[in-house]
Amino acid sequence: MSLAQTAGHLLLILLLIEARKTPGNAHSLCLDLTVKSQSRPGQLWCQVQGSVDTKPFLWYDSASNKVKPLGFLGKEVNDTKAWTEISQTLVEAGRELRMVLPVIKLDKNEMKGPPTLQVKLCCQREAEQCSGASLHFSLDGQTALLLDTMSITWTVIDPGATGIKEEWENNQELAEYFRTISTGDCSYWLREFLKHWEKMQLPEPTGGTP
Repeated sequence: MSLAQTAGHLLLILLLIEARKTPGNAHSLCLDLTVKSQSRPGQLWCQVQGSVDTKPFLWYDSASNKVKPLGFLGKEVNDTKAWTEISQTLVEAGRELRMVLPVIKLDKNEMKGPPTLQVKLCCQREAEQCSGASLHFSLDGQTALLLDTMSITWTVIDPGATGIKEEWENNQELAEYFRTISTGDCSYWLREFLKHWEKMQLPEPTGGTP
């Protein structure tokens, strides 16, 4: 498969996962994590935005070490058990991903300093069950890898970022941790948030970083 075909395949998968409503009334929850390997004490090294059906409802940053609600849904669910669980998981996941950064192998000619890792963790529910889950890895804004955590299938876009894939394959504890989050925890959180989401008939602001 050519690079263009692979990139097209990746784009199609992401569009299906992130669609606001897909045939069959599917819904999605995505967590966009940005992690830096180096920072001074007190400086930002991790930030996360969470979205349900592409609409932001959650924001976390390591500087404040707090998870903040965004929009109507965020305010509606920020005192739920699912909110508490997702808040704890985001802190842990950020730390785990930060440990992965030193093993990433990049072309020295392309390196302009320590890389920034972006990970989009998404799950999709349809017919009351998890119908899709994935991890989308980018380095300094450039798409590198896609992992379908339902089938454990990798799509490699940037061969220079194979260190991530190797770490996942060699560290079964790490792989199982993120597989469980994406296929189990994420689907549960989405189900719980949808109980509130579907009751809400108010228009949702686009919103972003508070």
